[in-house]
Amino acid sequence: MTMTIAEVKPTSQSVNQVPVKKLTFAEFLEFSSDTEILYELENGELIEMPYESEMNRRIAMFLVAHFLQLGISYGRITMKTEIAVHSRRVGVRVPDLVIFSEELEVAMQGATRSLVLIDMPPPLLVVEIVSPNQESRDYRYKRSEYAARGIMEYWIVDPIAQELTILQWVEGFYDELVFTGDTAIASPLLGELDLTAAKLWLS
Repeated sequence: MTMTIAEVKPTSQSVNQVPVKKLTFAEFLEFSSDTEILYELENGELIEMPYESEMNRRIAMFLVAHFLQLGISYGRITMKTEIAVHSRRVGVRVPDLVIFSEELEVAMQGATRSLVLIDMPPPLLVVEIVSPNQESRDYRYKRSEYAARGIMEYWIVDPIAQELTILQWVEGFYDELVFTGDTAIASPLLGELDLTAAKLWLS
């Protein structure tokens, strides 16, 4: 069964009268499985993911290579894996990069869709690389959702502001560390890294 969402052109009579259809989690899974476009589910509304810039793609691949050099197995590093999160209703986020825990790696084996369900262990770390006009979503909404999900570290890589924010989960909330320029990056989860924010922008 294929779901379609009709486009309604507002008129003077219809504006403010036609409610936006809110999708359930099950309806989102059905809809998104029938399209090649990536969507997030935010409070029942479909959010189309913007196309990645070349800089964002290079930063993501640079971090993948760096995490592999740290000895994290390739089976625990993934890109564009969907994560079910709690907001006002169950939603879905699609981080640029995710590191699974060993328990989650086992739970994901054999999955037909790279989707971390609510009843699965949370990822250890997620990375969002900020795109233009997405700052509020990455810095505000996802911060609270990932904290509620119990994700131990949330990295916000911002090539626009040229800074890296590392959020560490402490008793349900995130403590914040901000790195810029040539300051060495230290991750509470991964330890000292041979990495600076400046190296990310040169990747």
